[in-house]
Amino acid sequence: MNPQSTPRDTLITGIGLISCLGEGADAHWAALNNPGGFRPVLEAEKFAPYQVHPMTALELDKQIPKRGDQRTMEPWQRIGTYAAGLALDAAGVKGNAELLDRTDMIVAAGGGERDYAVDAQILSALPAAADPGATLNEMLMGGLRPTLFLAQLSNLLAGNISVVHGVVGASRTYMGEEAAGVDAVRIACAQIAAGQSDLFLVGGSYNCERPDVLLHYEMGRLNWKRPFAGVWGRQAQGGGLLLGSVGCFLVIESRAHATARGATPLARIAGIASDRCNRAPGAATANATRQYDDVKSAIRPGEAAAISAASGAPAPTAEEAAFLAGLNMPVRGIASAIGHSLEPAFPAALALAALSVAKGTLFAPLEAAEAAMPGPLKQALVTGWGHWRGEGMALVTEA
Repeated sequence: MNPQSTPRDTLITGIGLISCLGEGADAHWAALNNPGGFRPVLEAEKFAPYQVHPMTALELDKQIPKRGDQRTMEPWQRIGTYAAGLALDAAGVKGNAELLDRTDMIVAAGGGERDYAVDAQILSALPAAADPGATLNEMLMGGLRPTLFLAQLSNLLAGNISVVHGVVGASRTYMGEEAAGVDAVRIACAQIAAGQSDLFLVGGSYNCERPDVLLHYEMGRLNWKRPFAGVWGRQAQGGGLLLGSVGCFLVIESRAHATARGATPLARIAGIASDRCNRAPGAATANATRQYDDVKSAIRPGEAAAISAASGAPAPTAEEAAFLAGLNMPVRGIASAIGHSLEPAFPAALALAALSVAKGTLFAPLEAAEAAMPGPLKQALVTGWGHWRGEGMALVTEA
């Protein structure tokens, strides 16, 4: 990592963030610094016994003006397309055809949403089936509509963003849950540093308000079903995921490009790394330690804080909490505020880190385990360990 300013530095010049806390950076900052203390936004009845952090109400026309476009998108696609529009707006890129023609895009996306009726029929039939495998194949072949797979392709989010907002540079979509969000940003930064691109739109979206995803994590015994607790506080009671609907996109560009067009950067991504392991005890910590060793010489004690996208999943979150405790800096777990959102979880943590660094102060503690930061914030260490695989880390500094 080069601590000196260079023309190929990667700068965050636009943030598009939507979640249960509201729409845009200002709404999130206000909610995170509520004078009366942070108050979680939850939907506790619709999916009981599970709680989720629901998406704020959106006026879709503001970022997706054509009703026909809105109708062809599933909720996760609308969330992502809306957040992408906010990021382009914030960076002063939206509507500028010359810039959009060379804006490259990397999207972290899941596999789309499901046909709940067919899923329910299959789950009801399998326990009594003499040959569950054959029954599953027969029901899938006969029950799924022919267009279902084409409607769920992960790269449809990138396609919708291109159609609605005119982003027509190179486009890639990564799958891989939390790790996809880390690598989307990492590769954008690498291409900018190598001079292969100057301007990127990067991020993802997640709709947690779906029975199928709650079933998915319940089968892994990962859902949190007790009264609300923050991501760190849950660990004392066995841990668990409390999902949140989130859309987050970032405009990332080279310093030279931002300077040339007069853009005001929020913060610099001074280093970013990703890795994965088999999650044997201590393996994720070893990865994170190697990542931290690459940036720790640039961290100034007393001026840095850690902003974590920890999921809440029992074993990895307990290990990540122990790792962060050894860094001797204030910590914030954003899942306490917006829930865990898988693909956009790391970009959302980056967004809140950049916002904090730009304002020169860390947002207020989200739960009792988190300490206040009395002095100014100059740097933020962003971490995020996937609920199953993937360890990511980035250092965000003043631009």
